[in-house]
Amino acid sequence: MKGEKDYNLDVVINQREIEQRVIELGEIISQDYASSESPPVIVAVLRGSVYFVVDLTRQLSVPFHLDFMGISSYGGSSDPFGVVRITKDLEVNIYGRDVLLVENIVDTGLTLNYLLKNLYTRRPSSIRVCAFIDMKARRLIDVPIDYKGFELPDLFVVGYGLDYQECYRNLNEIASLKVKPKEKN
Repeated sequence: MKGEKDYNLDVVINQREIEQRVIELGEIISQDYASSESPPVIVAVLRGSVYFVVDLTRQLSVPFHLDFMGISSYGGSSDPFGVVRITKDLEVNIYGRDVLLVENIVDTGLTLNYLLKNLYTRRPSSIRVCAFIDMKARRLIDVPIDYKGFELPDLFVVGYGLDYQECYRNLNEIASLKVKPKEKN
C-alpha cells in the first residue's frame, strides 16, 4: 500500500474480542426484539458498518429486514464538522416499524444526530442505535446508544470496516493508526 511505511498500526481490539462481543450483542438484540409484532428493520450505515452488520445479523435469532443508508459526512477530509448528506436512501418503508440503526463508530455524535432526526421524520414505531465503537471522548452532541460493542478513548482507529483514506477496512481487528515521525538526515 502506498505510504504504508509512514504509519504504525497498534492492535487495540483483537479479532477474538470482536467475535465474542458480536455474539453477545446478537443475543441481547435478539432478546429485545423477540416480542416485536413485526420484524425490525436493521438500517446499516454505509460503508463502514458493513463488516459489523453482516457479522451481527448472523448472530440474530429473530427475523429482520435489512436496508442501508449511505452518507457522506466529512467530504473526503477528516473534519468532523463537514456537511452531512444522504448518498443512498432506504428502500424499506419504516413507518410504524421498529428500527435498529447500526453504525460502526460514534464519535462527535453529529452524524448520528442527523441520521436520527432524518429517520424520526419517517415516523417509525421506535429507533434503537447499535454502535460498534463508542468514542465518548470526542462527543459534541449527546446521542443515544442502546447497544455498544466497545468504548474507546480518543484514538484514530482502523479495521473491521473503519478506514483511513479508504484503506485498512479489511483488517480483522481494530488498530490505532499513528503517523511515524519523519527521520532526520
